[in-house]
Amino acid sequence: MNLPNKLTLMRFLLVPVFMLFMYIDNPYSMLIALIVFAVASFTDFLDGNIARKYNIVTDFGKFMDPLADKLLTTVALIYLCKIGLCHEIVLCIVLAREFAVSGIRMIAAANPAGSKVIAAGLMGKAKTVFQMFAIMLGLGGLALYNLGIINAAALGTVSLVTGVLMWIMAALTVVSGMQYILPNLDLIRNAK
Repeated sequence: MNLPNKLTLMRFLLVPVFMLFMYIDNPYSMLIALIVFAVASFTDFLDGNIARKYNIVTDFGKFMDPLADKLLTTVALIYLCKIGLCHEIVLCIVLAREFAVSGIRMIAAANPAGSKVIAAGLMGKAKTVFQMFAIMLGLGGLALYNLGIINAAALGTVSLVTGVLMWIMAALTVVSGMQYILPNLDLIRNAK
C-alpha cells in the first residue's frame, strides 16, 4: 500500500478518536478533538498532493479518500448540529449531496461500457476545504471557551461566524454536487 493510501486509512482511524474526545467531559477534550480533526484534515491535503506529485493516483485512493473526508466531516457536522453551531438543514444538504455523488460514483464504476472512476473535482475539493475550516472554527471557539480563554459573548460571535460559514458551505455543496450530477446524467439514464 502506498503512502497516500496509508494516510487515507489513517484518516479513517482518526474518526473514532475524534468522536471520543468530542464526548469526553473535561476542559481539554474539545482542544484535543480540534487537534485530531486538524491532523485528519491535513492528511487529506497531504495524501492528494503526494499522490499527484509522484503519480501514484490509485482507484483505491479515488474512492476511499472522498469517503474518509465524508465520514470525518459528517461526524463533526452532526456534533455541531447537536450543540447548535450548524443548522440541521445544512447537514441534510451535505448528506444529500454526499449520497448522490456516491451513488453516481458507484453507477459509473459498475458501468458495463467500461468502469469509470469519477475523482473529486476542483469545486468538490474547495467545498471540503471550506467545510473543514468552518468546522475547525466552531471547534476552536468551543475549545477556547472550555479552557476559559474566551467568554460567552466571544463564543457567541464565533458561533455566529461559524453559522454563516456553514450556510456558505451549504451553497458550495449544492454547486459542487451539480458539477458531479449534471455531466453524469447519461450514466443515470443508462443504468440497468
